[in-house]
Amino acid sequence: MPNPTPALSEKQINQALSDLPGWSYDDAKISKTYRFKHFKEALSFIVRLSFEAEAMNHHPEIFNVYSTVKISLNTHDAGNKVTEKDIQLAKHIESLNWLPD
Repeated sequence: MPNPTPALSEKQINQALSDLPGWSYDDAKISKTYRFKHFKEALSFIVRLSFEAEAMNHHPEIFNVYSTVKISLNTHDAGNKVTEKDIQLAKHIESLNWLPD
């Protein structure tokens, strides 16, 4: 059985989030809410980020209502704590070049 991914400390999480505008840490997750012009754009965003998540074998919690998408990340094999995998996936999501300002 592989070793579980180590959880980050709150200090490490907050330091990482300083490079991820709009992301916050609460309830053992990092999260961000995105707002788009319409449902199709929001859904396209979800589909696009799913390719990154699948490539990393790391799957976010996604909540969508019309043009709003909330992403939350933590790592199951670290006891549902935030790990470097979550930070990396958040960075990949942020790198999607068509995100709204």
